[in-house]
Amino acid sequence: MNKLYKDLLSKIGEEPDREGLLDTPDRAAKAMDFLTQGYRQKLEDVVNDAVFTVEDNHMIIVKDIELYSLCEHHILPFFGKCHIGYIPEGKVLGVSKLARIVDLFARRLQIQERLTNEVASSIMETIAPEGVGVVIEAQHLCMMMRGVEKQNSCMITSAMLGSFRRDQSTRNEFLQLIR
Repeated sequence: MNKLYKDLLSKIGEEPDREGLLDTPDRAAKAMDFLTQGYRQKLEDVVNDAVFTVEDNHMIIVKDIELYSLCEHHILPFFGKCHIGYIPEGKVLGVSKLARIVDLFARRLQIQERLTNEVASSIMETIAPEGVGVVIEAQHLCMMMRGVEKQNSCMITSAMLGSFRRDQSTRNEFLQLIR
């Protein structure tokens, strides 16, 4: 990747051998490696053994999970927050695992719509809850710093599975609690 970044610097009209850019290809390659680490991770490894048995089935919500991703169309960042709610059916996830699941999928080239669905589906697959709701609110630099240049735009996506999809009162409770 280092060579590609050095070539990219030349292609945009920069001099990759000037003092300020000497280490840029290495730094950019390391940054891209970090920002795409989700490709080298598996859901099972991220969750590890943090699935616990519970007897009750009250709604569990973790809101305002920060997320940073790269849009697959322009490889520009989008960032925001993810809200996750689920009703357990005998199993819960360790709370930090929800944030790690978000990162697993956010650290790939993405579109927000797919990211939202991947987070919801992976929770459903991992612990088979009664239902899952995921809402992501994000700002996209591809829309803010290029193209239409709309600085205050925010995209909101949701994925509702199981009882969150079937039962309007469950969905409404979740949406009201994340406000």
